[in-house]
Amino acid sequence: MKNKKFWILMPLMLLLIISLTGCVPGDGKNSVDDPAGFFWGVWHGWIAPISLIIGFFKEDIRIYEIYNSGWWYDLGFYIAIISGFGGISLSRRKEKCK
Repeated sequence: MKNKKFWILMPLMLLLIISLTGCVPGDGKNSVDDPAGFFWGVWHGWIAPISLIIGFFKEDIRIYEIYNSGWWYDLGFYIAIISGFGGISLSRRKEKCK
């Protein structure tokens, strides 16, 4: 039963990840006239590890959008990085000290 769940969920997760990385920083959607704002900062913070991996193969892809609205983009990016990576430690089991 457990193995069956794995084979059902893994392709779905892979498809989801591939489809959601269509909006990585540096893909040309943002410009000086149309900079990335707060919500793009949140999105780019959440997909930063995936953007980093893609950036190894495509030189124009970065983890941070250079055409951004400034402080608001930075705030969204930072919130996403902290909540995404900091949240992992909250889900771990802690041993009780005796």
